[in-house]
Amino acid sequence: MSESFYTDKRAVKRAFERAASSYDAAAVLQREVADRMAERLDYIKLVPARILDAGSGTGYASPMLRARYPEAQLIELDLAPAMLALSRDKGTGRGVRKWLNLFERHRAVHVCGDIEHLPLASESVDLVWSNLALQWCNTPDAALAECQRVLRPGGLMMFSTLGPDTLKELRAAFEGVDGHSHVNRFIDMHDIGDALVHSGFSTPVMDMELITMTYPDARSVMRDLKAIGAHNVTEGRPAGMMGKSAWRKVVAQYERFRHAGELPCTYEVVYGHAWKPDSRPGARLPDGSQVIEFRRRPGA
Repeated sequence: MSESFYTDKRAVKRAFERAASSYDAAAVLQREVADRMAERLDYIKLVPARILDAGSGTGYASPMLRARYPEAQLIELDLAPAMLALSRDKGTGRGVRKWLNLFERHRAVHVCGDIEHLPLASESVDLVWSNLALQWCNTPDAALAECQRVLRPGGLMMFSTLGPDTLKELRAAFEGVDGHSHVNRFIDMHDIGDALVHSGFSTPVMDMELITMTYPDARSVMRDLKAIGAHNVTEGRPAGMMGKSAWRKVVAQYERFRHAGELPCTYEVVYGHAWKPDSRPGARLPDGSQVIEFRRRPGA
């Protein structure tokens, strides 16, 4: 998977910086997907010493990961400092409660960084967890390769991202309005699976589901996307405000999808996990599969 989607990373960072204060109230999908990802950990045999939450946002996954792996050190990494600041400050209060929270959080580390260029040492974490963050990468291959690099042999990457049917109604609504890009593009599940193998991961498991949210009107869809920092950040997006006539056309085209009084907004959620192989002869991955080393016989 070599295609780059030319996301303006500076615009991504600005969008999430601005959305930090409104993010938690609007991030319904992100919380739901994180909960579904956490359920998948029930079937994974892994006791990580260090976890990287890559694209941690405001830290929703932190309590779940720390409850499941209480002895592990958690590293929360995000591109937007404001998101990390909110995560760091969550739960703090006055008096005894404040000190208890500080004691409970002493193993958490907050790092501002880019998934495509992780500021971590090679083979330094046992679990990479990434919920709905890979879709913001310019070259997802680079992000997967970086996650593979920082994982220890036998470590696991578990992630979710968005597939190409995401926001299909909104994309159709903008069709023919002008020559600009108005909706972010997303990568096919099979391409991500191929990229995992190409990056050196073993036994990747991929699946997908469609989650549809409903809204009273098109403006509410756009408002929610902005509130979570997920509005259009592709190169080629329009520089200024859309004119009234163009917006009326968008609204009219979106109305074709209205059902039972609501406008749908579809998300194709892609889930995946894969292991970093342990190259020692006879080593087994936590899922029970064995690493077998083949040697050529002398003179063969």
